Amino acid sequence: MSKMRKLIKDISPLNNRIGMPVILYVIKVIIVFWFVKFTAELIGEGFAMVIHFACGKNPLKGEMFDYNTMVLITYFGYGLLIGIVVLYWRLFQKKTLPELGFTRSIGTYFVGALIGAFLIVASVTPVMLAGAITCNGVFENIDYGLICLMFGGFIFQGAFEEVLCRGVVLLLLNDKAPIAVTLGVNTVLFVIPHLSGMKGIDLSIAVVAVACLILISLVLSVLTLRLKSIYAACGLHTVWNFILYNIMGLNLSGNDINTSAIFDMRTVGNNILNGGDYGIEASVITAVVLTAALVLMAVTKQKKGGTEYGI
Repeated sequence: MSKMRKLIKDISPLNNRIGMPVILYVIKVIIVFWFVKFTAELIGEGFAMVIHFACGKNPLKGEMFDYNTMVLITYFGYGLLIGIVVLYWRLFQKKTLPELGFTRSIGTYFVGALIGAFLIVASVTPVMLAGAITCNGVFENIDYGLICLMFGGFIFQGAFEEVLCRGVVLLLLNDKAPIAVTLGVNTVLFVIPHLSGMKGIDLSIAVVAVACLILISLVLSVLTLRLKSIYAACGLHTVWNFILYNIMGLNLSGNDINTSAIFDMRTVGNNILNGGDYGIEASVITAVVLTAALVLMAVTKQKKGGTEYGI
């Protein structure tokens, strides 16, 4: 009984114990991920309901804001969720913000943003040249105010995923687990929440989508470990989503309801070139681009001799 009690205490997400076999520590970090994610999202849902009630709406009776307002509340609400993750990190893991990836290298955020812009343009351009995506010019009535607000929302949305995956999970695992296990577990935990957006899509497209998720997770993880900061990953994630959704007006991870965009770009047909209903993130071209990015990182490592993380 005492052994069972010790096991439960060891893998509990409410402490910072690391004195256990690697396999148990990996299980502990997986539990930490789901515990923090569900707790933060539950509080976030409560926050959204409070806003509705404060504005005279009863969500329990189906009284909701319009779609754009709901998206903005959700995305800016991720700022609260980030705060909850940070609070958990300080109170239970007893670690500092730099240990979560919030270092002084804030300039790397813009490096990540530039990388994100390059990767998304490099992914979309060949698909357009192949005729699987068309551009019908610029929309006539563009809501620039909403687009700017969406950019702010994407800053928080992208940062939440990165703080949780590349901050909490990646950096906790990196304390004890081998690098292959660290990257593998982190990638699986990043992919699983995105699977819900693949309902109803063709199997071939779903397979490519999962491959792309694995690749982008590896790109973000390697960037984080290489730069010893999560800022670059946050910048890449935000700019990728923003350009795809609000500049190009294309589907984002299976979401085909667009708020406002500058260019009227649309997919032609449903195939693995354009990713069909899931979007360019399920394109074989995107998979090739992300693979090339990883190869480039590997070449850079060989030239510079790698880092203390072996990446």
